[in-house]
Amino acid sequence: MFSTKRIFLGFFFLSSLVTARAESLEMWISSFQDQVYYEKMAKLYRDKTKDDLQVNVHSYGFREMPDKLATAFVTGKGIPDLVQLDETFFGVFLGKRSPFIDLTDRVKKSGLVKDIHPRRLEVFTFGGKTLGVPQSLSAMVLYYRKDLFKEYGIKPADVATWKSFQKTGEKLMKDHGQRFMALDGTHFDVLLRQKGFDLFDAKGKPLPDFEEAVDLMEWLASLSEKQIAVMPDRGTIFDPVFFSGDLETGEVLCVMGADWYGLDLFQQFAPDMKGQWGILPLPAWTDDKGKLGPRTATFAGQGLMICSKSEKVDAAWKFIEFVMKDPDANADRFAQGNSFPAYLPAWKDKRLLGKHEYFGDSMGKLLVELADEIPPLNVNPKRPQAIFLMQENYFGSVMFQALSARQALTEYREALSKD
Repeated sequence: MFSTKRIFLGFFFLSSLVTARAESLEMWISSFQDQVYYEKMAKLYRDKTKDDLQVNVHSYGFREMPDKLATAFVTGKGIPDLVQLDETFFGVFLGKRSPFIDLTDRVKKSGLVKDIHPRRLEVFTFGGKTLGVPQSLSAMVLYYRKDLFKEYGIKPADVATWKSFQKTGEKLMKDHGQRFMALDGTHFDVLLRQKGFDLFDAKGKPLPDFEEAVDLMEWLASLSEKQIAVMPDRGTIFDPVFFSGDLETGEVLCVMGADWYGLDLFQQFAPDMKGQWGILPLPAWTDDKGKLGPRTATFAGQGLMICSKSEKVDAAWKFIEFVMKDPDANADRFAQGNSFPAYLPAWKDKRLLGKHEYFGDSMGKLLVELADEIPPLNVNPKRPQAIFLMQENYFGSVMFQALSARQALTEYREALSKD
């Protein structure tokens, strides 16, 4: 017969063995707001899969994250297993040898290759390799003050095209001295792709359609000069002061932003304006025959990568696949003010398609409607440099007439052409 002591020791040994086998992942994310979400997803994963995987989530600032990650890769110290990274910084890590593993086969075998919107999957694909899995659609829309549109007699049809938008803005300024829209340096990239062009061509040449880029910048400068569309005092629409200042005081009536801009920033920095803001497609460009172009484009958005130095690739992939596919994970991300998913099956979930509590309209239905109009994006290692050079150096210089559009874009192209 076994003694009680032996039985106790046996259970202790088995318990220790199970505990020892439990895996843990180190995950770095580039959004403080996502900390709670991923911790919740780790618990949801354990509850649903009965896999005792521990995910230690470490959040860093949007711009802090790439620096910390680069330092870890260079020193070889503290490299995480799993990374959440924004597409605007993805190019930083596209050297001759990527620090992320090639997920192409895993994405195919899991079915994600057909279940993720193709325009988003290509954003984290380079050199024929899928290096990241996109979580957010990041489709751009026009956020507008419903109450002030009504007060000034502006209808959605008045902003259906950029031509009618400009005409409406000119009338608004002339009759009421009211500025129409806020501008940001990131809008140059968005509007260029919405017109069918890009910052780089497939071979990496910057501003391949240079004259089209100049025309766009001159048009934006004309809106600024006429005070139809203006930059915020602090130079960006991503500053909390912009929400408490320009937006709450009615300095402008609308602003362009991706789905996450409304879900996250509006609700975080302007909670008292609930019900005053609505959502419309971006005004469309028209060709010489009056044919409408896409009513959206994309900007930024998070993706999930696995570091090549990780010894827990399979566990990291299981967690990524769960977060991407689980209905509750997708619904929670949308409901908690993160983003609208790029995962197509989630678009049938009523929790994503109902009227949004903050905006009143159905954001989900509009995004689904616009998704197939998303223009392509050429991934390039210099895309991060291009985004931030434009936002911080050149866009404001043109809007405030320190440089002409042609001069600014000539310098910009030269900077991006250097090795």
